[in-house]
Amino acid sequence: MSRHWTTRGRCRAAGPLALVTLLVSALAVLAACRDEPTEPVRIRIATGSPTAVYHAFGQSLATILNRELPGVRASVVVTAASAQNVRLVGSHQAELGFTQADVLPPHSAEHPAVLAVARVYDDLLHLVTTAGGPVRTLTDLRGRRVSVGADGSGTEITATRLLEVAQLGGDRVRKEHLSLDDSVAALRAGRIDAFFFSGGLPVRGVAQLAESTAIRLIDLGDWTEPLRRGYGQVYVTRDVPRSVYGVDPVSTVANPNYLIVRADLPEALVRDITRLLMERREELAAAHPAAGRMSPRSAIATTPLPLHPGAADWYRSTKP
Repeated sequence: MSRHWTTRGRCRAAGPLALVTLLVSALAVLAACRDEPTEPVRIRIATGSPTAVYHAFGQSLATILNRELPGVRASVVVTAASAQNVRLVGSHQAELGFTQADVLPPHSAEHPAVLAVARVYDDLLHLVTTAGGPVRTLTDLRGRRVSVGADGSGTEITATRLLEVAQLGGDRVRKEHLSLDDSVAALRAGRIDAFFFSGGLPVRGVAQLAESTAIRLIDLGDWTEPLRRGYGQVYVTRDVPRSVYGVDPVSTVANPNYLIVRADLPEALVRDITRLLMERREELAAAHPAAGRMSPRSAIATTPLPLHPGAADWYRSTKP
């Protein structure tokens, strides 16, 4: 059931009433007791690059919230993605946001500025290069120009960790910090030799590049276990089949992706956001297939981040 959330509304009471003026004063009080115009509850959704999954998912979610929650005004915010999104939500500059699990501190429960709404899908780390180029394995990046993702992105964190476990840290790779769109343009122009990007399948920016340029995805599946040993059990191996980008299939490193929320948002509001997130999965999947992989059963697995009480209440009511 949808609810109305208002930020203002007050009534001015009159002073003590004399018996002889009771009727007149009562009428005056009724005239003064009026609802002032209400301000909509703002829901800013921190996303990522316009050609990445977060943005498509966030835009569709904003459309649903605006349509189905009276009193809510939702909008998306273009960001560098995960790490910046966590900061924005934690500092009250956004109400919702998307983040990779490996961006979160291991003891997030001890600092609950942000809480989880759901585990939504897995982010797969892409290492993209040109089909005719010299990069065929991760170790071939030594000495080459590589974009490790924009500053403040989850890609930057995962790629930097991967380079460290592969003994390619420091200045062994000539790192560039480019967004997805800038990475695609730089690879196409020959200004970089490869780029990393972490996102749900398919990443629209990578798919668009593959339509105009012969590309190669580098297999990273063998590096999942070294990452798990070095940085925790959040990492898993996932496949990128040929059908996604029309290139040779590979295995790669993946980690869960969460929708996070300001901890101080009302429980009733977060409960309704959670309900719509799950009930409108088909509509969200039309915006991006990654959204269709959500389910109430998998959504509750948000370690190390606790669920918001409003989200937890909805999941309990559905018994996933």
